[in-house]
Parts: sequence; C-alpha cells; structure tokens
Amino acid sequence: MRPDVEELLKQKVLILDGAMGTMLQEQGMMPGQCPELFGIENFRMLSAIHGQYIEAGADIIQTNTFGGNSFKLGEYGLENRVEEINAEAVRIARQSAGDKVLVAASIGPSGKLLQPMGDIDFDQLYAAFSEQVKACEKAGADLISIETMTDVGEARIALIAARQNTRLPVIAHISFENSGRTMMGTDPLTALLTLEALQPLAIGANCSGGARELLPVIEIMGHYSRVYLSVEPNAGLPLLLEGETVFPDSPEEMAEYALRLRDAGAGIIGGCCGTTPEHIRAMANVLRGVATLKRTGQKIFALTSRSRSVNIREGPSLAYIGERINPTARKKLASDIKEGQMLMVVDEARNQVAAGAPILDINMGVPGIDEVAAMKQAVLSVQAAVDIPISIDSTNALVVEEALKNFVGRPLINSTTGEDRQLDIILPLAKKYGAAVLGLCLDERGIPKTAEGRMEIARKIYKKAREYGLRDEDIYIDCLVQTASAEQSQVMETITTLQRVKDELGVGTVLGVSNVSHGLPAREILNSTYLAMALAAGLDLPIINPFDDRMRDTIMAAGVLLNRDRNCSTFIKQYKDYQGGSATGGNKVRHDICINCNIPELLTGSAKTINAVEHSTANSEDSNISINQQLKNAVLEGNQDGIEKLLEKALHEYHLKPLEIVNQGLIPGIEEAGELYDRKEYFLPQLMMAAETMRKAFTIVKPLLSQQASQSRGTIIMATVEGDIHDIGKNIVCVLLENYGFNVIDLGKDVKAESILEIAERENADIIGLSALMTTTMPAMKKVIEEARTRGLQCKFMVGGAVLTPEYAQSIGADAYSEDARAAVVVARKLLN
Repeated sequence: MRPDVEELLKQKVLILDGAMGTMLQEQGMMPGQCPELFGIENFRMLSAIHGQYIEAGADIIQTNTFGGNSFKLGEYGLENRVEEINAEAVRIARQSAGDKVLVAASIGPSGKLLQPMGDIDFDQLYAAFSEQVKACEKAGADLISIETMTDVGEARIALIAARQNTRLPVIAHISFENSGRTMMGTDPLTALLTLEALQPLAIGANCSGGARELLPVIEIMGHYSRVYLSVEPNAGLPLLLEGETVFPDSPEEMAEYALRLRDAGAGIIGGCCGTTPEHIRAMANVLRGVATLKRTGQKIFALTSRSRSVNIREGPSLAYIGERINPTARKKLASDIKEGQMLMVVDEARNQVAAGAPILDINMGVPGIDEVAAMKQAVLSVQAAVDIPISIDSTNALVVEEALKNFVGRPLINSTTGEDRQLDIILPLAKKYGAAVLGLCLDERGIPKTAEGRMEIARKIYKKAREYGLRDEDIYIDCLVQTASAEQSQVMETITTLQRVKDELGVGTVLGVSNVSHGLPAREILNSTYLAMALAAGLDLPIINPFDDRMRDTIMAAGVLLNRDRNCSTFIKQYKDYQGGSATGGNKVRHDICINCNIPELLTGSAKTINAVEHSTANSEDSNISINQQLKNAVLEGNQDGIEKLLEKALHEYHLKPLEIVNQGLIPGIEEAGELYDRKEYFLPQLMMAAETMRKAFTIVKPLLSQQASQSRGTIIMATVEGDIHDIGKNIVCVLLENYGFNVIDLGKDVKAESILEIAERENADIIGLSALMTTTMPAMKKVIEEARTRGLQCKFMVGGAVLTPEYAQSIGADAYSEDARAAVVVARKLLN
C-alpha cells in the first residue's frame, strides 16, 4: 500500500525530485524535440532518471508530462495523443516508484494567454487541463503538481480542473519574476489567497530563480498560509561557461537554502531547472527527519483580483463595495448594457475606483437581454480597466458561474437566500471556484421581524456552507436593512442581528446601508449615521455609493476610532488640507486610496489624470478636457471601444491633422503607460491593453499620414531561436514594439539561424531580437550572433527570455539584454538613438 501524502507531511518535510528536462538533455534529447514523446519512446532512459532521483532520496517523483496538455502537444502535432502520452509517462514513473515513493503528475502551462489579452477562455483551458489530469489519475498518479504558472488566472483554472475531475491532492506552483511578482503582476500574498480558497494540498513557487530568489516569496506565503507550502528553485541563475549553459548553485548551496526554505514554511522541497540527483541528495540529507512546521496561518477575510488583494478586517481604513454598476432605475446604463457596449459600465468602474472604492458590485439585471453573455463581457471589460475585486450581483446560477469563470481572482457572490433550493445551487459554485458567498437573512417566509428569526436563517446558511466545504472566511451574512420610513422598529433589529452574527458565527458581514433612508429627506444624514452605528457593531463590508462624501468621510473616521488607522496616518494624509464644513457642501477631498490593498493604490486606468470630484472623473470621453488629452487617456485606459469614436471626433469635429493626433494624443498615452509600468503602477495586462488600443488607433490614422510621417523608427526582426517553442513573451514584445512605431517582422518560434539572417539581410534590419525560454536553446542565440558577424551584418542584437541574464547576453556578444517587454522598447530606442 502506497503512503498517504497528507499523513507523511504531518511527520516530515517531503523531498520532490529535480529537473527532468536537464536530465533528458544530458541523455541526448535535442532542442526542438517533444520531451513527453521523447520520454515514452526512450522509456528505459526515463525510468533510469526516475530511479536516480528515488535513490537520491526523493519522496515524490514527478512525471514527464509538464507539456502534456493538448495545446503544448499540438505544437508537435500530437494533440490527439494526450491520454496516451500522459498515461504512458505515469505508468513509467509508477513502475519506477513502486509502493514506497509517490508519483505526482506534472501539469505545466498551456503557452496561451487568457482573454482579453489573448484568445483563450476559461472553458478551453479547463477542457485541456481536465483531459490531462483525468488521464494521469486513471494511469495511477498519487497527486498532481501544477508547475511554472506565470498567470494566476491559468493556475486557478488548472487547479479547478484538477479538483473537479480527480480525487487527487494538488500542489499549485506559481513562477515569480525578480520583481517579486508574476509576469502578469500577481504578488505572493494575492496568489496565495486566490489559490488557497480552492483548498489544494499545497501552494508554492518554482522555477523563476534560485533558492535565494524564491526564499522571500516563501517567507511571505509562510506568514499567512493555512495550507502546506512547496518550493522548487532552480540551481541558481544560468551562466554561459566555455560555450555551455550551466547553473551555478552547487548541491551544498542548495542544501543550505533548503533548511532556510523549511524554516520559512516550506513542507515540500525539490528542484527545478539545472538541479540533478546530486542536488536532491544533498537536500534530502540535510532535511532527513526534519519535521514540517505546523500550519497555523491566519484566517484572512479577503477578496482578490489578478494583481491585488483587499484584506477586509485589517488595514488603515474600512473596505466597502461600490454599488453603482447596477442598471436598476438607471435608463442610460441599462441601455449601454442592452446594446452590448459596456462603455458606461467601464466608466462607472473607473470613476468608483478613482473615488476610493476597493471592491465593485457588478449587476447586469436588464430585462430581455442575454444576462450570461452580458455578465461575461462586463467582467472582462471591468477587470481590464480596473483590476480590483468584484461582487457578482445575481441570484441566477448561470450568470454567477459565467462571472466566476471569467474573473481572475477571488470574488464575492452576491447572493443567496436561506432557502434550501438556492443554497444548494449557489454554495457549490462558491466551493468550486474559490469564491466568497453572501447569504441573506431571508427565506421563503420573507425577512423575519426579530433578530432571533434572522439568526436562525444565518445559522442555517452557515451550517449548510460548512457542509459544502466552505471555510469561515468564505461566508458573509447580510442581516438586511429595512427602511426607517416603513419599518422603523426594524432598524435596530438589523444592528442587533449583525452583532450576534459576529459574536456567535464569526463570519463576515455585509449591509446595503442606504436602504434605511428610502422615502425620507436628507438621506445622506440618515445613511452616514446608520453606517457609523453598523461599523461600531462590527460591519465588515457596507455597500455604498462611493460618490457620497458623507459615507466616505464616515468610513475614514471609523478607521481612526476603531483603531484600524494606526497613528491616524491615513486620516491625516486624506484630510490635511481640510478647511472646515461638511465634505458634501464645501471643501472637496480626493478619495483615491485603495483601502486595505496589500500594495499601494495603483489605478489601472489613467492614474495620474483621474480626480474624483462630484460624481465624475476626467475619463477618456470627458468633454471638459482637450481632445488630445481624451485620446491620451483612452490609450492609458486601454479603451479600445471608445478610441474609434474619439478619433472620428478629433478628425471631423476638431479637424486635427493626423500627425498631431499621433504626436500629441496617442504617443503620449503609450509613453505614460510605459512609465507607469516602469514604476510598477501598471502591470503587464494594463500595458498590453494600452498597446492594443494604440494599435487599433494607429490602424485608423496611419493611412491618413504622409509617407514621411508614417515611416517607422526602424526594422526589428523578432524570433524565438531554433529548438524553442515558447513564444508568449516574444509575442508581447512584438505588440509593444509595433505600438512604439517600429516595423516588426515576427518570424515566430523554433526559427533556424539561417532563416533569421537571410530575412534580416533582405529587410535591411536595424535590430534582431532573439528569445529563448529553455536553457538548452540559449546557445542557439550565440550561433545566430556569431554567424551574423561572419556575414558582416551591421544590425544590433538584443536578447531576452526567462532564463537569460545580462551577463549571459554580454558573454554571447549581444548588444543589449531585455528583462521584459517594456524594457525591450527602451533598449530598442537606445540602440537606434
């Protein structure tokens, strides 16, 4: 009988194996060959590699299935052999492992980008990962190891597929860059909170760098995690020595760091690129008999998006939900939704975030529309514009599920009643997708008049949610606010219920506070007073209008009085210029602080041009600013839907010359987007959305420019080198370079040196950009550069890729190294003066 991984983790640190690709290459696998097919065609060799890791002390060996999904196998024409290839790889590992060592099915990324940055959606990735994990479980895998995910959105889908389609424990590894974030901008805490809600066996990090680079990531996760942590560092950052790529960290160095990683919280430790059985042996020796640290992580009530988390019970001020993306009694917004434009929806999102809202409610309840399709469009559009957590406002299960599929992060489902039928529909969705859920103190009998009656429903919701496997921090209760004009005696029953929910159940609480004042004059006075009472009683998340100054003032003041805003620092910063009078009638105070985010406030719209005054901001279609500023804002905001209308206005109403539009509107927008990215105020999704908007605008304007004005800044040949089939990073670089005015010729991936140089000569290229993600293909870059020099080509070379370093670039004779897509633009401009 094979050991149980969870029981083993209670006893000791478990050792994962090391690199598979490194070992296969040493055994003769050539660049460009499919590793998964090579392994099963050379099964004795693959079995021997597994055996070496077992002999070195590995408790878990990983199958040679990292690229075994249909997308990656499709690169080799093998997309119809997913089950066969994965099953055979598991069988080989299983035979090597026997009953003493566990077999983890390795699941790597698809190589695709999720919408709206790419063309792949949830359902396509879910189907691909489901096919792979089912084949692996059927063949005898003991657990699943998701690895090298650079987008938490894709990692989330792979984890959901594994949890829904197998009964196996799952480890989810994320790949972080030197900045401490993923390629898509996710920090370690946000990744942890998003994935932990899906309740895997372990979460962690792999690849990216060596142990010293991953140690800070594990330290952050270790401080908060309630699940086990896993880490697979590379053997350092690769170097080129005597023409060969080597990883510098010795087995002894990795063993030293293995102890530090364990002390930081890692319970599963192995190796990634460049690690060998000797590295694993050294780590196994120092960790033999060492117990895992007991997981006592905090119970964190938080919601997340792709790049940030909002901690609802900690932080300098109190979080709230912005309520204005709701078409009820709002004809213009309803019309915008019905027509499928979502322009007003996105503007409402940007404006609320500018006013300080840390979470947005999204409601698509317009009669007569396809609400499922509308919700998908709204979620994608809102997250592209303002990357903050959302509340999915619908009781329609199909609508809720569509939002859950397409939102990257951990949202709140708003809501379910206490009726059994609704609970049995909504609670499983929350569990499946790792969402929090809001339960209303309401059932088939209506809203109870007494606090005790509402508590009965709250207890029922809590009990049922726990039975479905949800955690306390996944559960929120709305005690329901009655109007003082019609049910005055009920107003305090809500406050009493709220206090009892917090004291007895300890779950989160939500209230739609403004309901209390319906039908009464001076509503803002009643609303703000009731909000203060509710916050004092323990309210976690009020649902409010972010443009109501009194409500915002109350929230900021409550942060001080409830001892959340330590040393009153946030309050002082916010009100240092306050000169008396109420915020609703006199001195306007800007509220643009992202409340309780674990990172500084970074609007994904035009962060430096938005100013919350009254009920609007200087967005991309604000008639109070110049048309060129509106164009600039549209690029900054990634407003692809609005840019065409603005260009038409600029050309035909303002009669601007095309060159003026480009130089004074479009280029300043993409330039500022780049600067925001450099300052880590934008991340890759926002930069790409800005670039795509610029691309769309330039497609319209370019035919109107004179031949001289439309000349490019230079010609750049881009290619992923021979033997390497990875091209996401290279594709992103191409998009950005094109939008900065370069003529980019993209040759694709796995391109021979001869082809690159022939086209460079023919096109008189100014720069050749080379990309490599595999250590085995890095030397191909040197081959291209040396052959170019032999031919006498005068073009410059810039190189990049996850495994490269500036030192490596210099050693192979490249003119420049580019760390990421934005850096490639800066480098290219410098190379061409």
